[in-house]
Amino acid sequence: MIKKQYAVIGLGRFGTSVARRLREAGHEVLGIDVSEERVEDAEKYVTHAVVADTTEEKALTSIGIRNFDVVIVAIGNDIQSSILTCMLLKDLNVDKIIAKAQGKRHGHVLDKIGVDWLVFPERDMGERVANQLLSPNMLNYIELSKEYNIEEIMIPSKMAEKSLRQLEIRAKYNVSVIAIISDGDIIVSPSPDHIIHERDLLVVIGNRQDLSKFSSIE
Repeated sequence: MIKKQYAVIGLGRFGTSVARRLREAGHEVLGIDVSEERVEDAEKYVTHAVVADTTEEKALTSIGIRNFDVVIVAIGNDIQSSILTCMLLKDLNVDKIIAKAQGKRHGHVLDKIGVDWLVFPERDMGERVANQLLSPNMLNYIELSKEYNIEEIMIPSKMAEKSLRQLEIRAKYNVSVIAIISDGDIIVSPSPDHIIHERDLLVVIGNRQDLSKFSSIE
């Protein structure tokens, strides 16, 4: 696994859940909030935590925000702070910005600023966002238990035009293909000789760690 550096701005419930999951996966996570109390609470979930006002450019540059692979703006109800923070992050050429939007209008403004991925809390849970960051080919999932998931995964191009028998997915990756979604059609319990095409999606079941490894294949 290639370790990445994430910064999470705003350590409320949503921001903390994202930060915790990313840290559990072994990545470097910096937590940032204007509240000293929230920073202290989050210290046990992140690699480092700092008190800072991210609407100030000096604060962001002193943190070294440009050095992070992904910055997640999870600021709560202060829409103005969220917008100003995202604007500064764009000005500072941060590689990837993900931001929580409080509604359609807020989301529209963030989209115009150039935020790479908008998250609407009524629709997206923090852990789901973190899981998708960790497994970029994973499009959706159902949590069966703390250890097992069913996930919908976009196949890597190197697996295209090969049969399930040739790919030996269960033997190599310890996950099982239970369905294939191809051109909108769902093939349940596909045969070992079924050929997978470039834009097909695999519906797989397995241990979360095994699924994470499988969905991270490039």
